[in-house]
Amino acid sequence: MRIAFITYDFGEYSIQHANGLLDSGEVLLVMPKELHQPHQELLSEQVELKTFSKPRLRQPIRQVRNLRWILNQIKTFQPDVIHFQLGHLWFNFALPFLRRHYPIVFTIHDPRQHMGDRGAKNTPQWVMDFGYRRADKVVVHGSQLRQVLIDELNISKDDIHVIPHIAIGERDLVPDKSEAIELLFFGRIWPYKGLDYLIRAEPLITRKFPNAKIVICGQGEDFDRYRGMMTNPDQFIVHNRWISDEERRNFFQRASIVVLPYVEATQSGVVPVAYAHSKPVIATRTGGLPDVVDHGKTGLLVEPKDEVGLAEAIIALLEDAELRKSMGDAGNQKLQNELSPSVVCKQTADVYRSAIRKWKSINRGGAPEPESAGSPINP
Repeated sequence: MRIAFITYDFGEYSIQHANGLLDSGEVLLVMPKELHQPHQELLSEQVELKTFSKPRLRQPIRQVRNLRWILNQIKTFQPDVIHFQLGHLWFNFALPFLRRHYPIVFTIHDPRQHMGDRGAKNTPQWVMDFGYRRADKVVVHGSQLRQVLIDELNISKDDIHVIPHIAIGERDLVPDKSEAIELLFFGRIWPYKGLDYLIRAEPLITRKFPNAKIVICGQGEDFDRYRGMMTNPDQFIVHNRWISDEERRNFFQRASIVVLPYVEATQSGVVPVAYAHSKPVIATRTGGLPDVVDHGKTGLLVEPKDEVGLAEAIIALLEDAELRKSMGDAGNQKLQNELSPSVVCKQTADVYRSAIRKWKSINRGGAPEPESAGSPINP
């Protein structure tokens, strides 16, 4: 099977997919240079890589030129299936043309734009929906997201496949032996991430554990609003900037607990990184998070917008070092069993075969080909 994996975002995520899909055939990975460079040492030499300089959305001439270049790479490669990530203001309008020639699989990371995510607002929701509806098959990273697509976009349930977020981050790491208490919030800082609830929980946590520190790492909106909420600013360690892979590794290794106090969510790449470092996770019951955090086993789930419940869950884990270790170990095992590239990409390849069968039945006027998992399309 010849697979064209196209993305404008998700550098490490896309590289891990490209590597894992080599077990199913030949892979073309098309992505921006700026996403490839920080993770270039991870990419297998067997993957055919084509990179481009990502134009700004408001540069129509450059966007059209870049789009033509991508379409030419696809035509030259002659894939059996195209897998596109997320959606893009310009590329989405090429999908009807591409669909006439190739089956299309779409990974929908965010069916609906997140609250306060100004970057996402640059692409209207109707443009994203237009792209989603052009797919033969779609992939989401949580069962709740599947229902959103059924209810709001009228996508057939048979065309929606729930596959976990692929593991990113290093594996087989040596646990940190530090006695410091650090609660890690990692990732983009936008209102939907619920950081304000973790800040409000801090006095309840530090009343019980005065030495606990809340470590905040990531880019996002102006941080002054969050600083103004802090009752005890000295209890926070803030890195409001882009975090390198090496820094990420250090922050996760030192963390006692990884906290995701999200108000809303679709999926999270933070959870697999926490599991890679054998860290327990405390997250909210929203979006796809309950699909990847096993309550009482790999971490704890609390209700969104509840700083008291969040603080109580954090305190419960801080009081029980053995429970934290067992949850961290269970998370690492879950990573290997359910989120590893080999597991995720095997499921993804099955979706490709299903998309190819559907596309052939529509475009060649015949009955769908019988299921034959594992059989190559181009032997």
